[in-house]
Formats: sequence, structure tokens, C-alpha cells
Amino acid sequence: MLETTIAAIRPADEAAMAAARELHGRLTKPAGSLGALEELSVRLAGLAGACPPPLPEPAAVAIFAGDHGVHAQGVSPWPQEVTAQMIGNFLAGGAVVNAFARQAGASVTVVDVGVATPLPADPAVVDPAVVDPAVADAAVLDPAVLDPALPRLVVASVRRGTRDLTVTAALTRDETLAAVQTGIRIADELIDAGAGILLTGDMGIGNTTPAAALIAAFTGVDALDATGRGTGVDDPTYAHKVAVVRAALARHTPDPADPLGVLAAVGGLEHAALAGLILGAAARRTPVLLDGVIAVSAALAAAAFAPDAVGAMVAGHRSAEPGATVALRHLGLDPLIDLGLRLGEGTGALLALPVVTGAVRVLHEVATFDSAGVAEK
Repeated sequence: MLETTIAAIRPADEAAMAAARELHGRLTKPAGSLGALEELSVRLAGLAGACPPPLPEPAAVAIFAGDHGVHAQGVSPWPQEVTAQMIGNFLAGGAVVNAFARQAGASVTVVDVGVATPLPADPAVVDPAVVDPAVADAAVLDPAVLDPALPRLVVASVRRGTRDLTVTAALTRDETLAAVQTGIRIADELIDAGAGILLTGDMGIGNTTPAAALIAAFTGVDALDATGRGTGVDDPTYAHKVAVVRAALARHTPDPADPLGVLAAVGGLEHAALAGLILGAAARRTPVLLDGVIAVSAALAAAAFAPDAVGAMVAGHRSAEPGATVALRHLGLDPLIDLGLRLGEGTGALLALPVVTGAVRVLHEVATFDSAGVAEK
């Protein structure tokens, strides 16, 4: 599945991009007056191979959840059980991501790809179809898949949390591949159900530590430049966290030319699944709106698998985590908003969604000088 997905990813359509630039030059506005929105709409035309590109709607948030063996090293003050507890909160509609998703009219799919603590059983919200590719198609046309009022849980656990990356590889290559392919399946399912744009979400206590290791591995920066304070650790814990990331990189010396190996050595199950989601969206020529540092660390892996996958990526916001800026710079992506966010869940991507929709809507709805009878300079 991974190989066929990568093979389906193509460069941007230059003719569609040229047509979008030409159309912008005829719209009733000064040339370049919409700034970054104009280039964003051009990129989306190139992704879709059409001008104007389809409106990016409906929107679907995919929150991948997993736990981390490195939590045992004291890199987070939060207990690991919070990951499972927050999944319950997502499904009950009580998290920030739910509030923002309701505002945006976006659906929320939570994917347990590696949570350590057993989840509360609620058959009404559990969708296990994605676990078995043979039966995955049974759910793809279910309208509830994209219902903003019904958050749902997909059970696709590869293992209950990663191993401690300071002691051994976090995952085996087979486990990593399984997580990546879960992300691809989720992308296919959501797009088949009608989603016009995918938004990345994540949940996992301690997941900024592997994110920092991934960013350092793929970009070559020092652990200090890639590591932030996550949920807000104090100075001693932060210094320890940097040392943990540095030690993991020294132990494994991950090769950025081997993205599956990098994810296996120092990544997390949610990072691997997010990389798969991004690759799946790129293969389907569907935009994927990136959230914060977890998403952009996964995006580095996706770009290492398939450089043209960057064409499907839109940077929703600039996370307060320093590694996010490092990763975005490496990817050549400019964030749409910068509000000092560091929550995750998909919250920053959801806040940026109207910006993406507006950029495309301009090409659909704004009159040209000729059609409006407006004189040009």
C-alpha cells in the first residue's frame, strides 16, 4: 500500500497554476493585493490540476492518538492516562478541537493507533472497519463519517504505546509501516466519503519529545533547536528533555534518507499515521491542512517518502514549539496564522481553515474586470 501510494503522488500541474495566476490578474482587485492568499490558491490549483480548484469542503479532522515509552524518562508532567481520558473528551464533544470543529462545520475522527490505557467501551462510537482492509469499504459511504455532530472513534491500535526510544527503537519497521498504512486508509476513507480537505490532529502525552527527535533527524539541527517545552515544563525538565532527545539521536543515528527507519527509531505511532494521512491525501490530490509541531514533524517524514507530497500540504499555523518553525522552513511552507498556539488536537488547523476556503472562493466567485464592467488602470 505504501509503495502504490507514493507512486501515485505527482508534481503540481503547472498549466493549472499558470491559469490561476492569469485569472488573479483579471479579477476586480489590484494585482497581488491578497498577498499570500493568491499564491495559496495557485498552489491548490496545481494540486487539483484545475482552475479554479474545488472548494476545500467539507473538512474532516483526523486525530491520531498514541502513547510513548519515553514518558518513563519524565519528559512530561502529565500522567500517561490523560491520552485515553482526552479521547473520551473528544468523543463527548468537550474538547477545544470539538468547539472549533463545530464552528467550522468539520467532522472529527479519532484514531486509536497506539494508546497505552484501555479506552472506555462505547460501541456507538467505535468504528473498527479500518483495521481490516478487506472490510474497510463498508464504512466509506456512511454519511456519519463526515457528520460534524458525531465525533467517532476508529480502533486501529498497532501496539499499546511505543518503546522507550532512549533504550531501544520506539517501533519495529513492521509496526511503523502498519501505522503509516493506517493513516493512508483513513485518508482514503474520508476522501471517499466526500471530504474536500483533511486536517491533522494528534493526542499523546509526551509526543513532543519524539517530534523533536524527528525534526532534528530530518533537518540536521541540534536537539536544542528542535525541542520545546511541550505542555509547559519547567527549566530543569526542559533541560532534561533536550538531553533525552540528544541521547536518542546519538543512540540511533537515524538516516533521513530512510524515513521508515527514522520513524521506527525515534517516532511515535501517531507521527507515523499522520505521515500516512499526508501521503494518502497527496496521492488523491486533496489538500491536507497541517496543525502544529506533531503534524509538521510527520510532514517531514512524508516529504522524505515523496518530495512532491509537499504540494498537498498547507501550514495552518506556527506552533509556539521552536521545532515547528525549523520544520516549516525545511519544507518551504509559510504558516497562515501565528497565535502562539501549542495545544495540538487540530485546533490551529481548524482556525486556519476559513483562510484556505477564502483563498479558493476568490477564484470561484470574484468577478473579472470585463464581466463587472470595471475599468482597469
